[in-house]
Amino acid sequence: MKYLIAGLGNIGDDYYNTRHNIGFKILDAMAVASNFSFTDKRYGAIATTKHKGRDLILLKPSTFMNLSGNAVNYWMNKENIPLENLLVLVDDIALPLGSIRMRLKGSDGGHNGLANISSVLGTNEYSRIRFGIGNEFRKGSQVDFVLGRWTQEEEKTVDERIPTVIEMIRSFAFAGAELTMTAFNKEGKIKPSPAKPVKDGGA
Repeated sequence: MKYLIAGLGNIGDDYYNTRHNIGFKILDAMAVASNFSFTDKRYGAIATTKHKGRDLILLKPSTFMNLSGNAVNYWMNKENIPLENLLVLVDDIALPLGSIRMRLKGSDGGHNGLANISSVLGTNEYSRIRFGIGNEFRKGSQVDFVLGRWTQEEEKTVDERIPTVIEMIRSFAFAGAELTMTAFNKEGKIKPSPAKPVKDGGA
């Protein structure tokens, strides 16, 4: 059986290691851990690996975030992958930094990548793993925060949490979405830090 694991992000040096690119970062870490590499192909960088007899096709779209659905749809059709075998990895400002939540379907929550995938596929009933990036930004500066790079402290937390996401990806392919969600969602939860006062100083 084949599975498509799509880690969302934006291509180019300007976006490297930014919060919005957590999907790329997860798949890159998985490649290092399992000793495989990505190859540039149509609509994205592709790598293939196996887990307990399952074929995993890993995709880092080259379409930029807002057109992620074009890449996902192309590779689903090319590899004849059913909707239930699609897993999307995205960032989420609604979750505390390092929290990990899997969902079998749902709204895009304001995430442009998910919105485009749902629009192109004509449904939001596909599995996704949301990786919390926190919301430590002033009002009106969400875009700068999401497209900003991790601090050293944040990156340490992220690197500690990514192996759990890799386990979830493998579980998704072997045990299925529902069992993976049940097994990992409690483990992936991190309580938010106490809110810090934010001063509305100059930009």
